[in-house]
Amino acid sequence: MNKLIFTLIVLFFFNNCSFNENSRIWKNKENKLETEKKITKVFAEENESVSEFNPDLKLNLSSIKINNKKNHNLNDLGLQNYKGEFTKIGNFKFSKLEELNQLDFKPIFLNDGIIFFDKKGTIIRYDNNQKVIWKKNHYSKAEKKLKPKLNFLVEGQNLLVADNISKYYSLNVSTGELNWSKNNDYPFNSNIKKHKDKIFVVDYKNTLRCYKIKDGSECWYLKTDDSFTISNIKYSLIILDNDVVFSNSIGDITAVDIETGLITWQVTTQSSSITNETYNFKTSKLVSDGNSIFFSNNKNQFYSIDFKTGTTNWINEVNSNIQPILVGSLILTISNEGYLYLIDKDKGNIVRITDLFLNYKSEKRKNIYPIGFVIGDKNLFLTNSDGKIIIAKIEDGKIIKIEKVSGGLVSEPFIFNNNLYLVRNGSILQYN
Repeated sequence: MNKLIFTLIVLFFFNNCSFNENSRIWKNKENKLETEKKITKVFAEENESVSEFNPDLKLNLSSIKINNKKNHNLNDLGLQNYKGEFTKIGNFKFSKLEELNQLDFKPIFLNDGIIFFDKKGTIIRYDNNQKVIWKKNHYSKAEKKLKPKLNFLVEGQNLLVADNISKYYSLNVSTGELNWSKNNDYPFNSNIKKHKDKIFVVDYKNTLRCYKIKDGSECWYLKTDDSFTISNIKYSLIILDNDVVFSNSIGDITAVDIETGLITWQVTTQSSSITNETYNFKTSKLVSDGNSIFFSNNKNQFYSIDFKTGTTNWINEVNSNIQPILVGSLILTISNEGYLYLIDKDKGNIVRITDLFLNYKSEKRKNIYPIGFVIGDKNLFLTNSDGKIIIAKIEDGKIIKIEKVSGGLVSEPFIFNNNLYLVRNGSILQYN
């Protein structure tokens, strides 16, 4: 009798829980799958299946003009005047900076020399023969121990400085003497931009600050959403007409009226949950042609946004957090995996993909990434995290030369007066 009852119970169970699409087990699974579909991945896995595309396509640069007047407020570098042979001709030395994981500091290039800083925040002005004209330090003994890192901007005879220990000040370019000095509530984490009598800079709390060049007094400030971690990449600013546009640590792009400090528009590129995870999130510098804003991030997103309205023109899948360069109707960028992308500026279509890390063995290339690049008359110059520079033809992407320039950290390349410069820890190298 017991066996009969057991058998009936088993048959009843299988009849009501059959493994078909109408059973409750599968319905519950469908509900679970539907729930999972609603989950948005903030940090999606990087696309590792990139391969070359149209590698034989040649780029005709004959109609592209050299950008002799770079628009620094739009971060638009374009093709620059550099026809050199990449032969080292100068070395501007300074005491090595400490507590660094990247060299993302730009020297001030003058017609008669260079301005940079050392590990204690001493500002150094050199002449074109690498001789020191003046050295000035405007930090207290306690501040020097904090090893300030400086960002510069020249406006007339004023050298404006904002640092990572909350200080900002103005010097006389000719003498290095202090004009005025102020302190912010938080350290700064961006380059400095100017418009007429004002400068703009962003601090680590994702706050855009506006100051008067004359005396450093604050005009206004705009606070955007903050994150719980400190970003390890600088925020970016551009200025056009009456708006200053900036990025922050959580992927927001915000346009602000220069006179009032009020938001014109704001674009959120990441989920709100990124607020807790920003340390690994990296966005490239913003670049504009005056109509659209272009930028990318290390989460496989490349954006084009309308400058006036903030509406998205297009998004493509490019995994890069280095500054793109505009060349005619194209955008050039390099992915974190070492691929050179040529992208149609208007539609966002990929025109060509070329592997610039082709000469690296597969195991080696997994551990290196691009730092930054510039474009001369015909060639591209790319620095990498292994201290090497890759020189390639823009026309077809073919590698011309790979050279070791640093045993450690190295900056992106800079072009000025038909010379190329690289910052490594302890010196600025000059090439003809």
